[in-house]
Amino acid sequence: MYDLIIIGGGPAGLTAAIYAIRKRLNVLLLTKDLGGKTNFRLALPWVQDYQVVRGLEIVNKFRTELEYLDFARHMEPVEKVSKNNGGFVATTTSGAELEARALIIATGARQVRMGVPGEKEYTMKGLCYSALSYAPLFIDKTAIVIGDEDLALRSAAELATIARKVYLVCNNDATLESALGRKLRDAQNVSILGHMEIVDVQGDEYARALRLKDNKGKTTEYEADGIFVEKALTPNSDIAKYLVNVDSRNRIIIDSMNRTNVPGVFAAGDVTTDFAEQVLIAVGEGAKAALSAYEYLLQTL
Repeated sequence: MYDLIIIGGGPAGLTAAIYAIRKRLNVLLLTKDLGGKTNFRLALPWVQDYQVVRGLEIVNKFRTELEYLDFARHMEPVEKVSKNNGGFVATTTSGAELEARALIIATGARQVRMGVPGEKEYTMKGLCYSALSYAPLFIDKTAIVIGDEDLALRSAAELATIARKVYLVCNNDATLESALGRKLRDAQNVSILGHMEIVDVQGDEYARALRLKDNKGKTTEYEADGIFVEKALTPNSDIAKYLVNVDSRNRIIIDSMNRTNVPGVFAAGDVTTDFAEQVLIAVGEGAKAALSAYEYLLQTL
């Protein structure tokens, strides 16, 4: 039986694993890859890597260390977690059952996609799913934001502070009646494109335009320097939502020390109610979860 099993190899999981190793815990990281969403970077024709604060130096250092310490990782997705014999068991997709006295769930979240032609081809080539990460690069540029909820409104509002033009593709009239929605409607550099069907994404090496169809069947092409799909984030919490409490969006509920309602189970990163879509915040949450797990194990080992 391991002292600690960490599920998820993104920034939060990698950080938690390294902290646990340095606390001399018998730890195992279960993941399908190392790095998570940090393996994907938005490419823009006018941007060099040094202009983006990514936190990748920290993530890459931890990833390299885990690649070297092969005894501390198992490269396979987890299918479910459950209680077992005073501890917990993580069952992988191959059927392996791995036991531990404590768990950290750091499985992250996935973006809701548009599902239209051109989206897959241009993902991270002028089209991405996190305006919060890349908005500062759009000074005097044109951006398109797609989404019907608060996440899209916040993204459009941040872009509007520096971009020359922002198009917000939003079909939810109720969302636009919020305080932020009204502010966007009044902004001189924001155009609301309501009740439009997304046809496809157009471009060359990079995404260059979004084609939309109105309710009369007319198709219009909107050119932009970048396209942000901000429809929602879906937490990867299915493996644990019957073990720990989740909120209405299936995010794992944690306290300020990354503890769930189940003693011995901790969570960190975008799978939790404390998500932020920022690498450096996920790194901090992973460290905090590892220290909380260590404190818990000191009392039980």
